[in-house]
Amino acid sequence: MSDLITPPPRTSELVVSRMQELIRTGDWPVGGRIPAEPALVTQFGVGRNTIREAVRALEHSGMLVPRRGDGTYVRSRNVLAAAIERCVPRSDVLELLGARRAVEVEAAAAAADCATTAQIEGLRSLLSATEGALEVGDHAAYTQSDIAFHAAVVAASGNGLLVELYGGIVEVMQRVHSAVLDASRADGVHPPGHSVVVDAIEAGDAAAARAAVHSYLDHARDGLT
Repeated sequence: MSDLITPPPRTSELVVSRMQELIRTGDWPVGGRIPAEPALVTQFGVGRNTIREAVRALEHSGMLVPRRGDGTYVRSRNVLAAAIERCVPRSDVLELLGARRAVEVEAAAAAADCATTAQIEGLRSLLSATEGALEVGDHAAYTQSDIAFHAAVVAASGNGLLVELYGGIVEVMQRVHSAVLDASRADGVHPPGHSVVVDAIEAGDAAAARAAVHSYLDHARDGLT
């Protein structure tokens, strides 16, 4: 048994953690300006130097971005998104799609083993909203619902790390390569496999869930090539 004592986190680290939570929950939305420094000092009950240290840390991670003379804005909800964007060339959409495939395929298979009834009902509700938006030609609503659907498939895996990885990949796609999201509805038809993956997850069929994800991501890839 180790006698090592873990030192408590620094105050700035606690502030960083709380700021990250505000960003993830949408209290500080992407694209929005965070409160000015005096307001943050009051909000967190810490000194200016602590606030500055925390903000600099989040700027370095890519979650915040300063705008000279205009304050600091939320750039990303996911700390991994900035790292992914640095690693993948802006032009290489197929690499991003391949990474998304690797995560989503295995997440769907895992979901077939552990998804709850509530999660399956949520998937069907999101699927219905996605199809309804496509039918009326509301592309903005379609994209929003479709992203939420796929994120829910990954969340149903119960694997928090896959959820974080997937969130980073999709955020980069939205910001840098919106074409990969548009490709799935370019022909006005909901890609095959979406209802199948929900059926497979409900049936506990991991192989069918994997195949369904391959089906709709192949459709997206074909729309780009």
